[in-house]
Amino acid sequence: MQIHKFHVLLLNQNYEPMCVVSAKKAIILFYLQKAEIIEKKDLIIRSCRMAIPLPSIIRLVRYVRVPRKNVELTRRNILKRDGYRCQYCGSRKGPLTVDHVVPKHNGRIDTWENLVCACVVCNNRKGNRTPDQANMPLLRKPRKPSHLFFIQYAIGLDEENWKPYLFMN
Repeated sequence: MQIHKFHVLLLNQNYEPMCVVSAKKAIILFYLQKAEIIEKKDLIIRSCRMAIPLPSIIRLVRYVRVPRKNVELTRRNILKRDGYRCQYCGSRKGPLTVDHVVPKHNGRIDTWENLVCACVVCNNRKGNRTPDQANMPLLRKPRKPSHLFFIQYAIGLDEENWKPYLFMN
């Protein structure tokens, strides 16, 4: 079994999601009694002297103060947030661009709330106008995602038992 293929959700003592760690790191934290296993997989990791269930979710024994995680505003993160889907027509085909909802010449700057994923056709059709002026309503109002969104994106939602801890139910 290749343990490096498995990922484990790491929770703070108060059950707040912190990050995703490798199974190896999770087992080390458990072995050093720095974390406890909350959820486990159906696999067992064996050594000469012990057997440890392969964790799926672990929780730190002590609370760790974590600075507020800031999500960086990048083209890639805009595309991830919007699911690689044009926010005007819903298409996932063709090259995708990042469009300013309110054009820059109106004094708007690059913010999470003013940038959306758009296909080239819609971006050209909208031109230098607002969605209302172009009669092209947005499918979803853009907003700044939390760091939890990117944890969810990283796992690809394959881990069903993580959903309650990531506030996805």
